[in-house]
Amino acid sequence: MRRVFLIGCLVVAGGLLIVLNERRPDQAQDASSGETTALVSVTLPSALSDTAQVGAKIFEAKCAACHGSNGQGQDGVAPPLIHKIYEPSHHGDESFQRAVALGVRQHHWPFGNMPKVEGLTRADVAMIVSYIREVQRENGINWKRERQ
Repeated sequence: MRRVFLIGCLVVAGGLLIVLNERRPDQAQDASSGETTALVSVTLPSALSDTAQVGAKIFEAKCAACHGSNGQGQDGVAPPLIHKIYEPSHHGDESFQRAVALGVRQHHWPFGNMPKVEGLTRADVAMIVSYIREVQRENGINWKRERQ
């Protein structure tokens, strides 16, 4: 009985890996390169803080598959994080923590719900947020809204 249970778990895990690694059929691609289309152009800072450098590596490993390299988004996949919608006055740092831990229901973009992201600690997400915020500032997305 134990062996049957283990085999069943392996089959389910294998199926999940296949599903998670396949491209979504509605994912837009550049016909010449097979790459997905970025939604925004991102300018990187000439230098990142030590924390943001670590955050960039974590982002590329855990987030870029959906949100694109450097948070530029991917047409038909996920929104850009280097965007005014994600400035701190609208989506504070804790919203990124909650999105990773709990997932997010679709509300600003037509990409569907974001699933929670496994394998990241709060400290990991804080470093990712540091990276995103530094790139946002380089792209004119203000750290804080100025009072009018």
